[in-house]
Amino acid sequence: MTPEPIRRTLTIDPVTRIEGHAKISIHLDEAGAVETARFHVVEYRGFEAFCEGRPFTEMAAITARICGICPVSHLLAAAKTGDKILAVGIPPAAEKLRRLMNLAQLTQSHALSFFHLSSPDFLLGWDSDPAQRNVFGLIAADPDLARAGIRLRQFGQGVIEALGGRKIHAAWAVPGGVRSPLSPDQRNQIRAGLPEAFAIAQQGLELFKHLLDTQLREELQVFGDFPSLFLGLVGADGTWEHYGGRGIRVMASDGTLVADGLQEDDYASFLAEAVEPWSYLKFPYLKSLGPEAGCYRVGPLARLNLCERIGSERADRELLELRQRGGRVVCASFLYHLARLIEIVACLEQMERLLDDPEITATHVRARAGVNCHEAVGVSEAPRGTLFHHYRVDANGLIEKVNLIIATGQNNSAMNRTITQIARHYLCDGNLSEAMLNRVEAGIRCFDPCLSCSTHAAGQMPLHVQLIGPDGALLQERQRP
Repeated sequence: MTPEPIRRTLTIDPVTRIEGHAKISIHLDEAGAVETARFHVVEYRGFEAFCEGRPFTEMAAITARICGICPVSHLLAAAKTGDKILAVGIPPAAEKLRRLMNLAQLTQSHALSFFHLSSPDFLLGWDSDPAQRNVFGLIAADPDLARAGIRLRQFGQGVIEALGGRKIHAAWAVPGGVRSPLSPDQRNQIRAGLPEAFAIAQQGLELFKHLLDTQLREELQVFGDFPSLFLGLVGADGTWEHYGGRGIRVMASDGTLVADGLQEDDYASFLAEAVEPWSYLKFPYLKSLGPEAGCYRVGPLARLNLCERIGSERADRELLELRQRGGRVVCASFLYHLARLIEIVACLEQMERLLDDPEITATHVRARAGVNCHEAVGVSEAPRGTLFHHYRVDANGLIEKVNLIIATGQNNSAMNRTITQIARHYLCDGNLSEAMLNRVEAGIRCFDPCLSCSTHAAGQMPLHVQLIGPDGALLQERQRP
């Protein structure tokens, strides 16, 4: 009798230096080659269910608690959904202030991702001691860079605090607008921090571009370089957008426009969500093309691919250089890191423009009304990509149903394809080297997934790898503290 082929599984649990808790399993075929790799999201929080029965006016404050890293994203998406339930147009100053807060959110989140979660890989080395390959190791190796990253993140958080009264979970954006205006003194305080923020962003750009040209060439080809669709918001004239614009654009990797001007209210007609038994994270895809061909990416790289231009001098210069490196549509997921730095520059330039607008300190910042619509969808660009909030309410404004489509979920298929590509390239003869394991993890960090409100950016980085036979027997095990 011919024995059954032996398939083995390598498990990385937990994945470190991401916002949340997950594990990676690498499945080997009978020849010892990588068959596939899976990114398992193993935490379940159930926010959609426990929002039911709450007044829709509380949704901005409630959903902001989904995450401590990107609370502004849910705050704004919820507020925009509430605007539609009220059926009001918010005051112009309120929209500008919401935009200002979202720009600050993008800035602080991208700074965290690049300087503290990912740069230890680039600067300390893939096979460096995992106990040191974190923000504390970075501080020891390059204190000026670590300090600069902290300062840039502080700037973004300071803007959020100036607007909303607190750095995290500021319940400031509400249906109909915002709770409070921006004072002239606060505006001047934000302005004063812009020069240093620009300088730090430029420092990060120069560092990473130098590394791309000297040390990270292989990563460009191996870390998730594949054709896919890209999805996100664009402005009325095709410019880079993060809050509203003319609608949702979908572009193929060859630059073909698959769809343009899609409206969030119709998302169910063009997006579907697949599920797998091995992960709590869903797998959204473009419905017309199916789960495989309809796989798409969102986030900073997608936004830069989708736009015709950013619309500000420094960022457009960097966008042109990005396209010279990677083509009109950049498919290398490793360049998500460069896209984040370019978006920081774009955010700072747009913040500068908003702060020069006399209307930014206007005091009429909220429209008031009752329930005029019983179902609505709000959309906004979170740091990690397009975020949808869909609510259905009763006559009293109580939530009957909630559906949230988060950016990390929309990148789920792409993340799985990325780690499979990396594992196939670096795993040789079952060699579980530190450098190989960290590269697989780093493939996930390209997308900066946000799975909850926690992060492993500091302290110990535990890793547990198991090699399991077809009968479930443990063949090999490796642990690091």
